[in-house]
Amino acid sequence: MRNLTPKVFTGTLASALVLAAASASAQDRSDWPSNFTVGTASQGGTYFVYGSGWANLIADELDISGGGEVTGGPTQNLALVHGGDVAFGLTTMGPAADAVKGESPLAPGVPMDNVCALFPMYETPFSITALASSGIESISDIPDGARIGFGPAASTSDTYFPAMLEELGVNFERRNGGWGDLGGQLQDGLLDVIAFAAGIPIPAVSQLEVQTDVNIIEFTEEEQAQILEAFPVSEFSIPASTYETLEEDARAVSMWNFAIAGCDLPEDFVYEVTKVTMENNDKMRNVHRSAEHSIPENLKHNKVLPFHPGAVRWYEENGYEIDESLKK
Repeated sequence: MRNLTPKVFTGTLASALVLAAASASAQDRSDWPSNFTVGTASQGGTYFVYGSGWANLIADELDISGGGEVTGGPTQNLALVHGGDVAFGLTTMGPAADAVKGESPLAPGVPMDNVCALFPMYETPFSITALASSGIESISDIPDGARIGFGPAASTSDTYFPAMLEELGVNFERRNGGWGDLGGQLQDGLLDVIAFAAGIPIPAVSQLEVQTDVNIIEFTEEEQAQILEAFPVSEFSIPASTYETLEEDARAVSMWNFAIAGCDLPEDFVYEVTKVTMENNDKMRNVHRSAEHSIPENLKHNKVLPFHPGAVRWYEENGYEIDESLKK
């Protein structure tokens, strides 16, 4: 009988510890939202697929109701997160920089200080294409008054690429349209250049180079440095394997996409969301292949938004440093 007492005590203690842990877990969730929404963009685009899939992953892993919502994209998502209309959203560093400074077109003069960064998603490269027959082989070759297609109106490309080219002294006529349509216009001689901000390989360019000779125009080192100084973009290199036309990697810039959260969301909740996302990259890649870049090593590409305290806790616990200026 004397041997039973320690066993019974140990079992009772173990049960008590399990119950205590369960109780603590329940307490940890007491201030969690009952559900959440991720602001994405229009249906069918990368943002919608990525954001909806990520929302489903979080909902499944944390046993909480959540999903993606169709929105107007990066700029509107910042406003929705800031106002608490959605818990999470997807955006790019350009609109984020404008929002922080109170220069968002949706809320002029209102600094959006309730928007925090969560994690890096992927980068959107900026690239330039012209027909080889045009003789345009560099940005400095683009003639005054050139007709340049910048993609859909109000897109990331249309918002930032014109300003970048103006920064580099290019004078042009601005044209808008879908990438496929603009590719056709370039081939028909109705455009001189197309300035893309889109994932590579760009189908319109791949199709063009099958049908005619094209030039993929890279930035010089000086041009790249000038744009890096003036805009919230990062260095990028278009791999030579991307297009048949390229014989070597082409220098460019890119704008990073980041997931964002309301800064007032509970720290423990955001910690768990970050943990699930950063520790399940295989599942994230199943959501969208671009998520191969959704890894902590790419935190450095956010120099604009403060990171949510919950996200900071996970990163620092796992050996990733966050600059003090980017802590909320």
